[in-house]
Amino acid sequence: MKTINDILDAASVIPVLEVAALDQAAPLAKALAAGGLRVIELTLRTDCALDAVKAMKDAAPDLIVGMGTVRNVGDIEQSIAAGAEFLVTPGTSARLLSALADCGAPALPGVATASEAMTAYEAGFAAMKFFPAEPAGGLAYLKSLGGPLPGIVFCPTGGISADKAPEYLSLANVACVGGSWIATKAMVSGGDWAAIEANARRAASMKS
Repeated sequence: MKTINDILDAASVIPVLEVAALDQAAPLAKALAAGGLRVIELTLRTDCALDAVKAMKDAAPDLIVGMGTVRNVGDIEQSIAAGAEFLVTPGTSARLLSALADCGAPALPGVATASEAMTAYEAGFAAMKFFPAEPAGGLAYLKSLGGPLPGIVFCPTGGISADKAPEYLSLANVACVGGSWIATKAMVSGGDWAAIEANARRAASMKS
């Protein structure tokens, strides 16, 4: 099993994806892989999200497929059973942190404050999702965390545009960023695979 550091090393901008219909999964995976991306995050927001993990991995075997919007123990168990290679949560609770630590899968617990980051670090996590990045303070906030929390790296996600992503990636405590702009819901539902591939190529070139 890959470690979270292995996954972060392979990532640049991680597309945050919502797949509403299972037949979208395979062409979406192929477009993202063709654009050079290696790590993607599905969100557990649709009825077919769990089935989409296998469909995407079958279509593009080299993709590292994670599951986001993991909010409880049941989500953890179902995501791992579906084949998710890492887990991402929007926030943290004591019970969720404990379950993530016990499940054995690589994970990025979601944090938005220094206190939440310290709590997750004490639970054994040195890599975290910073969410929602822009509303929670953005670049300035993350930069300010670098001094007092030197052992933590972040994957900021939420409101980050293609133009702003390189600024985040330039920060020493940012390993990668999450972005929904690579494959928006409208682009996926419209089957605009060429545009998604082009966005993926741009994102892949941003590797810090």
